[in-house]
Amino acid sequence: MNTSLTNTARLLGAGLRALLVLTVICGVLYPLAVTGVAQAFLGDKANGSEITDASGRTVGSSLIGQRYDLPAKDADEAAEPDLTWFQPRPSNGLGTNGVNTEYSLILSGATNRSADNKELVAWVADAKAAVVADNSTRSYTVRPEDVPADAVTSSGSGLDPDISPAYANLQVHRVAERNGLAVDQVARLVAEHTDGRVLGFMGEPRVNVLELNTALRDLNRDPGR
Repeated sequence: MNTSLTNTARLLGAGLRALLVLTVICGVLYPLAVTGVAQAFLGDKANGSEITDASGRTVGSSLIGQRYDLPAKDADEAAEPDLTWFQPRPSNGLGTNGVNTEYSLILSGATNRSADNKELVAWVADAKAAVVADNSTRSYTVRPEDVPADAVTSSGSGLDPDISPAYANLQVHRVAERNGLAVDQVARLVAEHTDGRVLGFMGEPRVNVLELNTALRDLNRDPGR
């Protein structure tokens, strides 16, 4: 009996020592090592790929899209886009953003319909008409055939932070007019924030909307613009 108790106590002691050692290694040392390496070599990504404005204030993440809407007049009505800013891809899942009020993610999802789905066809037609109307100015008229696909459909996640250079450039005249800027100033801003294909051949050129709008706001605040 005493031998059995001794063996049991020895096994429990060994188990507790193993638990303590593994807790220290896996629960303390390993996370600290991984965190240290991430902060040392990949600090931006480890901290959520945050975007800051000229004042150093964090306005969001470069990995998650944000909407730029006017305050909703009625809780039951959809908010109207704030045409002072470059607009992202359509999505029912994007909340407001750090530039305007506060970001709030509600849900996400793509334009998951077949190409001949009547609801999708009507939705795209309405979205294209809205893009043409919103982005045509007194000196510039958007043609329906100039509206790119990403202006009227959402991405797979519905949270895409990027738009195509074509969609960004389509918005240049409207943004310039709304902000009292020269068209070439805004076009240059788009060019500066256009990223090419990854490694030169993967994916498509893209423009991060939050980075672009943050730069636009900083430009508007610059007294020497």
